[in-house]
Amino acid sequence: MRWTQAGWIVVSAALAAGCSPQPSAIAATSGDKVYRVTPDSLRVQAGSVAGEILRMRVTERIEEGSGRILSPARLSGRLFLENVSADAAIHLIGGSISYLDAQGQPIPLENGRAEPKLRFGAADDTSGRLEPGKSATELLYAEFPAAALQAKRLRAIQIRLDYSQLPALQVEERLNFAVSVGQGPAPEVK
Repeated sequence: MRWTQAGWIVVSAALAAGCSPQPSAIAATSGDKVYRVTPDSLRVQAGSVAGEILRMRVTERIEEGSGRILSPARLSGRLFLENVSADAAIHLIGGSISYLDAQGQPIPLENGRAEPKLRFGAADDTSGRLEPGKSATELLYAEFPAAALQAKRLRAIQIRLDYSQLPALQVEERLNFAVSVGQGPAPEVK
């Protein structure tokens, strides 16, 4: 009887090990597909704020071989904002990013992804206050609509800024950066 119980335990363990899924010998590899944003840097001004985006590019992570998208497209770059007012400080509150098509209409994000939001002063623990002539820098990582990757679909990236002009005047400005997107080498974001 002992031999039978021990035999069943060994046979059961062997069957369980043989029936369990084996690790795949071939691991799926992935790579980044990078799209150039042209021009890759651009400066505009609206009201008391001048804005510049540098080293813009769009990146999506793709599974090599199948071409399946592992991570949706994201815009990256560096956003510089400058208070160009001669005598009034401003307090940066926040902002949002929209992508406009050739007719000036917003290109929506797919699959329920939310419109990208901007927060100022979070990275360097400042209040978001800009004195006249001073500037602020933010790294820009934002969701990007897949439809905007189609040739000649994207006309502009619009950044809507909310700020208050001190003393206490609420202002909203739009900075429109006219761009296009295509494949090819893109600058590194530093």
